Amino acid sequence: MRIRFGCEMGYEFAYPTPLIARLTSHPDCRGTLVVPDDLRTDADVPLQAFLDPFGNRCARLVAPAGFLTLTVESVMEDDGAHDPVVAQANQHAVEELPPETLPFLVASRYCESDLLSDEAWRLFGDTPAGWARVQAVCDWVHDHIAFGYDYSRVDRTATDALAVGRGVCRDYAHLSVAFCRALNIPTRYCTGYLSFIGEPEPHPPGDFAAWIEVYLGGAWHTFDPRNNAARQGRILVARGRDAADVPLTHTFGPNRLTLFRVWAEEV
Repeated sequence: MRIRFGCEMGYEFAYPTPLIARLTSHPDCRGTLVVPDDLRTDADVPLQAFLDPFGNRCARLVAPAGFLTLTVESVMEDDGAHDPVVAQANQHAVEELPPETLPFLVASRYCESDLLSDEAWRLFGDTPAGWARVQAVCDWVHDHIAFGYDYSRVDRTATDALAVGRGVCRDYAHLSVAFCRALNIPTRYCTGYLSFIGEPEPHPPGDFAAWIEVYLGGAWHTFDPRNNAARQGRILVARGRDAADVPLTHTFGPNRLTLFRVWAEEV
């Protein structure tokens, strides 16, 4: 299948302001780009492309004073498969983990796995290690948090999400990341485009999604505690320790968001 995806994000700046954007597909995307998805702006400003320390594609620019729109528009060829389920994937002993997975085993700004260790082992210590344990975490988080856009808060951490029991997809992801790390499973936070291909109508407005990847059986695997189901048309944009590592846009000065539109649909 082919998936048309992209976004438009508009801002108003009081004065020239540096900005870093992560809005284009990750180099590790499963699909193949039919059309380049380079970031475009409606202002004549130079863009500097680079990879951040986590391998995410970024664009750097200085936004002029006034209004600016960032646009990504592309088509990706995808095999149409759902997220793979590898139920036999085993959990590694910590001493056997590859060194590159270790940063995703410790607490980070929004994922206080150290503070949630006792609760994680109380809830999931009796579950079978490996895929079944991660699925148990996702099942519990999916049932524990009530979803609502009105519940969104940019400073909510995993412990906050556990306490209030509500949030948006990033809160589901942060709490799942923290629990899995507390259980000695390397886990990273992901964000990207998620289509509604194969999902029943009506579909909500398009938005960016957050999910997780865990290291089991010698490979990274996708889990989605918000939807808690294998999905089609998932397009990775960025991954890191938590949302602090992968903001869609990072602006170095005051601004006002004037436009936000996201799409991912089969064509």
